Amino acid sequence: MKPLSTPSFTLLLLLLVQATSGFTLSRRDAFVKTASIATGGVVIGTQSSIANAGPTIYTTDKGVKYAILKEAGKGGSPLSGDIVAVEYTGYLTSGKIFDATHAEGKGNSLLFKLGTGSVIPGLDDMVSQMVVGQKVQAIVPPSLAYGDKGVCLDSGECLIKPGETLVYDIYLKKATIPPP
Repeated sequence: MKPLSTPSFTLLLLLLVQATSGFTLSRRDAFVKTASIATGGVVIGTQSSIANAGPTIYTTDKGVKYAILKEAGKGGSPLSGDIVAVEYTGYLTSGKIFDATHAEGKGNSLLFKLGTGSVIPGLDDMVSQMVVGQKVQAIVPPSLAYGDKGVCLDSGECLIKPGETLVYDIYLKKATIPPP
């Protein structure tokens, strides 16, 4: 599995800090704070400015927090019942990838009918808010992911532990009206 790049991992940490703490940090401040914690160092006097401000964090009505990584053109969001094509990478909060559309043996996109329970509720909710061509990074709370069950084998080993918050990079590639 491929580890997160530094910019992606920094954004992930920033989103997690903002999602769980109720306050905002610039991307630089989050990185410095994280680096300080990771190295045990002391940071004196960080300055924020508009030039290094972090991304705006939005929250859907159902509770998925997200940042827009790539703006899309004009257009509406897909509607319930539309067939959508997405590319995604799913991460645990540790940064470990647990699933991706570009993983070995998978096609380039995940196709599903929006609003029908084909995917976890948080992914369904996030895609319904997006516009074709848009890319977001979303934090999906356990209640909109796999909840208290997680994704575990009969042996008890879990790919996704119960109560785990998930992070997704999602690109909405296409949305179409299903045939009659």
